[in-house]
Amino acid sequence: MTAEDARPVFYYDLGSPYSYLAAERVNHVLGVVPVWQPILLGGVFRATGGASWSLTAERSAGMAEVERRAAARGLPPLLWPEPWPGDMLAAMRAATFAQQAGRAVAFSLAAFRQAFAGGRDLADVDNVLIAAAACELHPRAVLKGIESRSVKDRLRSATEEAVALGVTGVPTVAVAGELFWGDDRLEDAAARICG
Repeated sequence: MTAEDARPVFYYDLGSPYSYLAAERVNHVLGVVPVWQPILLGGVFRATGGASWSLTAERSAGMAEVERRAAARGLPPLLWPEPWPGDMLAAMRAATFAQQAGRAVAFSLAAFRQAFAGGRDLADVDNVLIAAAACELHPRAVLKGIESRSVKDRLRSATEEAVALGVTGVPTVAVAGELFWGDDRLEDAAARICG
């Protein structure tokens, strides 16, 4: 087992507000920087038969809960992108490209903040490029990366690998084969790391 294999893994999708909440604190709560692994939540749902709460009668209650948690954690008031949820494919490919460039954390935090603190739709590639510029990724390189076969294949395989491990939603933190699903499970994941 390599040191990389021993690190916890943080699975997320940029369209998930709970992933945003987790992203803002995961490194601090875990006490280590996990592997930030972008996956397609839609791909997870297709494989597992799951569905988003945002498309159910629980939408308003879920949004209010996310807003409450953000306020409790001192985050800026949530500004929901319109539409939400939106098409995150290009943004998630950009996150995969950023991961390959060693900038997953910086890019993903910038993109999450564009979406949920700025209310900007990440289906608009210009908003993705703003996040990329914030972490010194060149716009042309990002655009090329979004369309590259290696990035597309990596995102697809990362999603498939997550499903094979038992990931059913995001955010999920994997620690030594154990999965902790939900923004409210970060402390449990941290206890597992220490335990």
